[in-house]
Amino acid sequence: MTELLREMLEHPLFKDLNIGNIEKLANCASEKDFGAGSVIFEEGGEADRLYLIRSGKVAIDLPLPNRTPLTIYTIEGGGVVGWSWLFPPYKWHFQARATEPTQTILIDSKCIMDLCKKDHSFGYEMMQRVSHLILERLEGTTQQLVNSFDVP
Repeated sequence: MTELLREMLEHPLFKDLNIGNIEKLANCASEKDFGAGSVIFEEGGEADRLYLIRSGKVAIDLPLPNRTPLTIYTIEGGGVVGWSWLFPPYKWHFQARATEPTQTILIDSKCIMDLCKKDHSFGYEMMQRVSHLILERLEGTTQQLVNSFDVP
């Protein structure tokens, strides 16, 4: 078993997922490290990857005209960044930036979608898991925005 596959098996996104499906995803995956301050992806760029955060910290920023981007959410090791590849026009809606040295596993989105189309049960399971992440992120972002405005 490769180190990459072992880490994917242990990642919260894939908890209790069929090992055969994780092995297939591992064939679509690679490791990528980012230094502190590195941009992982930019708003408007082609959304073509899912990032599993192995370690480090990633800020999700909302670029603002003539201002410093507003950090709306922060993701740490065990988290996931990027699902805009699920929805047309397949462009990133925010910017992701490593705020400290960050190690990731990136999974090619075309490969994920091909696997989902070939195996609808797997596809359904993946969409359930990603939908759950989207809901968690929406709730977390809402709370972070409320806190930033000091609303009681």
